[in-house]
Amino acid sequence: MDSGSNTADLVILGAGAAGLFAAIAAASNGLHVAILDHARKPGRKIAISGGGRCNVTNTAIAAADYVCGNPHFVKSALARWTPQDMRQWLQDRGAPLDEEPGGKLFSRHGAAAVVQALRDEVRRLDVRLMLQSPVRGVTREGDGFAVATETYSLRAPRLLVATGGLAWPQLGATGLGHDLARQFGLKVTPRRPGLTPLFAPPPWLPLCRELAGLALPVRIAGPHSSIQGDMLFTHQGLSGPAILDASLFWKEGQTLAIDLLPDADLASLVRSAPRQELRNALARALPARLAAALCAKHGWSGQAGQCSNRMLASLEESIHRAPFAPAAAAGHDKAEVTLGGVDVARIDSKTMQCKDVPGLFFAGEVLDVTGRLGGFNLHWAWASGRAAGMACGAD
Repeated sequence: MDSGSNTADLVILGAGAAGLFAAIAAASNGLHVAILDHARKPGRKIAISGGGRCNVTNTAIAAADYVCGNPHFVKSALARWTPQDMRQWLQDRGAPLDEEPGGKLFSRHGAAAVVQALRDEVRRLDVRLMLQSPVRGVTREGDGFAVATETYSLRAPRLLVATGGLAWPQLGATGLGHDLARQFGLKVTPRRPGLTPLFAPPPWLPLCRELAGLALPVRIAGPHSSIQGDMLFTHQGLSGPAILDASLFWKEGQTLAIDLLPDADLASLVRSAPRQELRNALARALPARLAAALCAKHGWSGQAGQCSNRMLASLEESIHRAPFAPAAAAGHDKAEVTLGGVDVARIDSKTMQCKDVPGLFFAGEVLDVTGRLGGFNLHWAWASGRAAGMACGAD
């Protein structure tokens, strides 16, 4: 496409994972594609994901790993672009992935290699990448769309909104995509931070501050979920993979039950060391700092063999079912993703096209689809972006 042209077959808003992958899919099918983004560089969130290592996808992805108003919505896109497909695509472009525990697939050469592979493909396909171009407005013109920036206007019969959510405002995240959805008559479900730390309620705060930096494996039970993984104490509350996943399901006012010693028989542990101080007996399975802090908090003392049934019941309740009622979730600046977004009820799950506005597509985090920690959200970006790009190239 001519660099000065003000028309395209497809205009994409957002040069993140979903937008770039959609552009590649559409341009591979012969479409002239333009991507607009207000940032100076494409793929900024990809570049920092996984601490710069980039957890590209996960070998065990399934629809159940996503929070969405329609639990079946993600199935089509996920089935048509699998983790194996993504791994092979990057392998073919010199950016191999390595598998780590939990099925996580990380870029062997870091996030920069993934971003470079995407940029190289965009350049090869002559996609017009227009950076530092904040969108000032979008209007419907006939059967197409006009997208205005501060200095020019682009027109296309197809518009893909892949602007992401509200997480990472420090990288320039905005609610543009949600505003556009409302402009065209779509509902936006309530938005809140997802995959984010949880602030401690007053009864927990002294313990959290005392144990800040301590991590341990836990099981967390909520009203409709059960999550197992590592938890981290912080000066403000709780974090770590298990807590971040729990934040997807937790709602204000709910109490989580935290098992600090999953898959262990606490009674057997205590009774097997009758002459040890209780805190030392507990420290055989729990981190010593945590065992000591719990004993001090609850007034547990004496030898393990002197532990009464009543005290044992207290131990069971406080260690296997520790009630944690978060004061709040950390904000969007600490969140990995946004919960909520464009309601998928009016989005075609195969094409990502709006059912009421022909030519208008949405992909990635802007939609009301949120995955667990571990490569699930990036994979949704790849899969939904590709679905939209392929649909644009096929119509």
